[in-house]
Amino acid sequence: MIVLLGVVVVILGFATRRNPLLVVGAAGIATGLLGGLSPQAVLAAFGDGFANSRSVTIFAVTLPVIGLLERYGLKEQAGRLISRFGKLTTGRFLALYLGLRQISAAVGLTNVLGHAQTVRPLAVPMAEGAAERKYGPLPDKAKEKIRSFSASADNVGLFFGEDVFLAVGSILLITGFVNTTYGTHLEPLHLALWAIPTAVCAFGVHGWRLLRLDRQLEHELLVANIEPPAVTAQEAAK
Repeated sequence: MIVLLGVVVVILGFATRRNPLLVVGAAGIATGLLGGLSPQAVLAAFGDGFANSRSVTIFAVTLPVIGLLERYGLKEQAGRLISRFGKLTTGRFLALYLGLRQISAAVGLTNVLGHAQTVRPLAVPMAEGAAERKYGPLPDKAKEKIRSFSASADNVGLFFGEDVFLAVGSILLITGFVNTTYGTHLEPLHLALWAIPTAVCAFGVHGWRLLRLDRQLEHELLVANIEPPAVTAQEAAK
């Protein structure tokens, strides 16, 4: 049970808002050492996991490219591009991205879009650019809200879209477990078809939340700024 102290490291790290990469790395090292592995074995386990994970490998390859593009103004150009579309608000753009992310995941293209390669360098600057076109320079609180909604659009779109693709790992895991355990004959196509109504409902619910973001930004950036300041008791007496 002492090995589970690695989970405590993760909880404490996220609770204190430490760097997620450092938290996960520290938790992995602590778990390996508590499990009786030598430092060399822990390092080897990290290397094997990195080499065997295609998603991590793709992320490591694309990260320098994205950094280079950002260095030469990718985010600024994305913001200028979205500012040319007058009717495309922040909420509408993110709802459009949600639909695109869900459709691409539904046909198995889960790595085409994503946080590292699309949300950070493109989606966030374009969403912020749409808001800046209407409200001017944004405060940090508004930027953080837009960034969180941009990340949620990618998460929801991927999570509920990939189950529609019948060859995704989760579908194959469910069908394999059910057929082996209960002796049934459940086809992946059946689960994929039943995932379509859930994906449609997820798009409707979260798309509505994204469209509401425009009203929230308007209230925070316009209505709140034009309200008269509160009158103190001393001012009222004068």
